[in-house]
Amino acid sequence: MKNKEIFLRGFFKENAVFTLLLGMCPALGVTSSAINGLGMGLATTFVLIMSNIVISLVSSQIPDKVKIPSFIVIIASFVTMVDLIMAGYAPALHEQLGVFIPLIVVNCLVLGRAEAFASKNKLVPSIIDGASMGLGFSMALTMLGAVREFFGAGKMFGITLYSENYGMLIFVLAPGAFIALGYLIAFIDKLRKA
Repeated sequence: MKNKEIFLRGFFKENAVFTLLLGMCPALGVTSSAINGLGMGLATTFVLIMSNIVISLVSSQIPDKVKIPSFIVIIASFVTMVDLIMAGYAPALHEQLGVFIPLIVVNCLVLGRAEAFASKNKLVPSIIDGASMGLGFSMALTMLGAVREFFGAGKMFGITLYSENYGMLIFVLAPGAFIALGYLIAFIDKLRKA
């Protein structure tokens, strides 16, 4: 498979949120705003790329019996780095994302890409796959956050577009995440089939 095909796969054909329905916990839990979605997506992208690099390089040296636990330790190391960096340099975002940052360790998207792709491929395709899946995940979370923020609070990326009094409170609350996600999945599916 060519590198271009690998890169585009994460955005359209195998988008984690809109197609594969992976990573639903952060997708529904932190996307009350576009900034939160983007922050969570970029944190996950960093972990995906870095863990894919390491796993691609060392997977042949890891015995089959301990592959998954080894992958989890590698992923957890990068999640810890992201957590500490975000706490130091973006404390407001870190507070908003809260427990969802450490939960990147058990995000099935990250572990799935480590097992299904990085452990079986060379370095460059693994980096491209991590970037593709991570940026596709970031795009999906940002879109979901933007829709919820727009309809719920009348804002987009924190910029007021219309009075909050006219917003629909449900979109800022938990049920709004399900509603917005359902409509976005239907919209993306319609575009894909057109």
